[in-house]
Amino acid sequence: MPTTQFWMLQSHKIIDTRGCCSGSMLLAKQGIVGARVGEIVAVLTADSRTERDLPLWTEKMGHEFLGIVEGRGYVKLFVRRLH
Repeated sequence: MPTTQFWMLQSHKIIDTRGCCSGSMLLAKQGIVGARVGEIVAVLTADSRTERDLPLWTEKMGHEFLGIVEGRGYVKLFVRRLH
């Protein structure tokens, strides 16, 4: 999916972890687990570790990592909960 289309994705839930010094990954995980099956969750983070680890965790847990878009000073990651 081209980057421009990610901004137009309808997220059912947005998890904004940009103000977290630590715990961004934990908040992202809790948000995804709390979503309904089939819903798309957008995770906003300025933490490079979450940017790196969330796609790996998503695939390990059997969900679908849809992609990432860079914002000004943060990234937006899209995940679809599959089960």
